[in-house]
Amino acid sequence: MVKLTRLKHLYDLVFEDGPRLGLTTDPTRLEAEIAKISPEDSRQVRRFLKDNRGKFARFIAPLQRPFNSWRDLLKPDMLRALPVLSPFSSIDKDLSRYFKNPRTRLAFSFQSKYLGMSPYRCPSLFTILSFMEHEYGIYHPEGGTGSVMAAMTEAAESLGVTIRLNTAVETIVTKDGKAVGLKTSEGTQSADAVIVNGDFARTIQKLLPDTSRRKWSNEALASKKYSCSTFMMYLGLRGTMPGKGHHTIFLSSDYQSNFAEIEAGKILSPRASLYVQNACVTDPTLAPEGCTALYVLMPVGNLREGGYQWDEAATQEARQIVFNRLRDAGFGEIEDRIMVEKTVTPLDWQEEYDVHRGAVFNLAHSLDQMLHLRPHNRYEDVGSVYLAGGGTHPGSGLPVIFEGARISADLVIRDLAKMPASIAEMPTPGLTLMPECSRG
Repeated sequence: MVKLTRLKHLYDLVFEDGPRLGLTTDPTRLEAEIAKISPEDSRQVRRFLKDNRGKFARFIAPLQRPFNSWRDLLKPDMLRALPVLSPFSSIDKDLSRYFKNPRTRLAFSFQSKYLGMSPYRCPSLFTILSFMEHEYGIYHPEGGTGSVMAAMTEAAESLGVTIRLNTAVETIVTKDGKAVGLKTSEGTQSADAVIVNGDFARTIQKLLPDTSRRKWSNEALASKKYSCSTFMMYLGLRGTMPGKGHHTIFLSSDYQSNFAEIEAGKILSPRASLYVQNACVTDPTLAPEGCTALYVLMPVGNLREGGYQWDEAATQEARQIVFNRLRDAGFGEIEDRIMVEKTVTPLDWQEEYDVHRGAVFNLAHSLDQMLHLRPHNRYEDVGSVYLAGGGTHPGSGLPVIFEGARISADLVIRDLAKMPASIAEMPTPGLTLMPECSRG
């Protein structure tokens, strides 16, 4: 069982050279905070929430089922959703129908970073991200996200699942265009179905030869658009952070140029925006008494050809930018307080965590890479292979990834139920989950 705490205060939104907003789920307080930017815009907050409440309601059903072809666009639930889609509008452009001030629009659009995209390019559908936070709140699992995974592990094992860690998967074994097993570091194991839960572009190229992937060949994957990456720091600090909330979003005074630099991926922007998590104010179990566990995320370009080259010097440059920007965001000088430090660079994402190009939010969520144009939950190129993770439908972000995993699990159950009775009626041993495919 996981203990969840609903945050009444969503986050501190800090504009460089601008106001500091404390955003909540209370519409009246939200209006008062937005009025610090623009009294005129504050009067449009409830209209924005009302319209996106309707948009979200229409899109729930399409986001809870697979999209196997363009024909799925013609199903009744999708036809009901199309009138509010505005497919050729960006989040920022859609928000301009409500809010005149660019800072107000940014307050309701920075969530596009959850997808690794700029609000000036991200499809307007995703205004629902901001709405969901203001409508339903943000929840923190005691002990951090790892406690959710631990609870899922416990539930799976109670149902007879065997989980093998540190067992590298080398190849998906196929026969007549269909997966029949796995070759692992411990030998070959037969399987009725294989679920790939690693980063799609990275693991599918490792586990299946290019010749067996007609639609998602190496050439096709190289031509796709990918999200940004992140430079991350996990810091254990002496002392606490008085006055700092659970979440802080620090937005650059030139956010649009900052994100253009991230998308170009050629330099590290010294005027970077940051996300800072200070979860100890909600969950004291995360650090010893009198100490702070701080997590800082800085969006950076992914590992594209001709892009920024990550080495030790680049890591030190990024590290210094983070400390400078933390000071700009009001966190003071913290470097001398560090007791424990861990950094994760785009190169670490690729080499240590098998994330293609270090693009932690996977394939970009552009219109030509969404719904049936994204890798399908039931993999198209090889039979009996299913996909889970941000690279498949419906997309990135942990809650959405869980929803995609549920879609894939339902497909597996339905497909295996169609097996011949002589097989379906045989005693079924515990399902074996191979985590992260090529790395345990």
